[in-house]
Amino acid sequence: MEDNATDRHDNSITQFKVYEDYLDSRITSVDLFYLESREVARQLVEFGHKGTVLSREEFKEKKATTQAAEAAKTNAFYSRRKTMTLASAGKELQDNFLKALAEREEANRTGKMTSVIFIRDHNILGQEVSGYIDYAHKLKTQDFEPYFSGKKRLMPRRSDLCYCNWKTHKTSCNSSLNYEVIHDDPNGLLFKSKKDKKILNVDPWSRPDEDSKRVLLHSDLYIQVVIYDHNIRTV
Repeated sequence: MEDNATDRHDNSITQFKVYEDYLDSRITSVDLFYLESREVARQLVEFGHKGTVLSREEFKEKKATTQAAEAAKTNAFYSRRKTMTLASAGKELQDNFLKALAEREEANRTGKMTSVIFIRDHNILGQEVSGYIDYAHKLKTQDFEPYFSGKKRLMPRRSDLCYCNWKTHKTSCNSSLNYEVIHDDPNGLLFKSKKDKKILNVDPWSRPDEDSKRVLLHSDLYIQVVIYDHNIRTV
């Protein structure tokens, strides 16, 4: 039991500013009551009377190593962000929908957010179609530069989260990298996040989750566009 306790303290070594704080974490109020001296209590801990602990030198070495590893991890993260090329970068966007996609591109690429896009419009055959698109999934699997440059139009496909052709009555539902589709729930169509297991309810009359929001956009490119943003919490 003592070894397990030691491991837990060692793994969170950076929470202690100095060695004395580390020793204090092993001292209880009962210890202080009987010893009547925090310094004496610290000495007993350091001498191993409360289980195995790091020596002062071991503490300094482990703390320095842990801080260096965390700093390297942080630097690597920001380095990736600096080298990330956004498909929307440098584009002069006029339409509200494309502007909204550009605002969300980095967050969806880095995993901070997973947006679901609802689009309703006519396909090249003049048939009305609608569907839900996993934006973060699309960014990973398609080149979005043609969409932001106006060379292509983003339209729902049968391979997306949900698709419906109102002329042919063809429909489809598919799970994506980020969402599981729940289409038989009494509350209607739901998307379950694979990252944090939260439910995204696309019913406009439903009360949104605290980590999600619904944004209705006016677009000159589509009949109807709605974006559902789901922020991913990191605990």
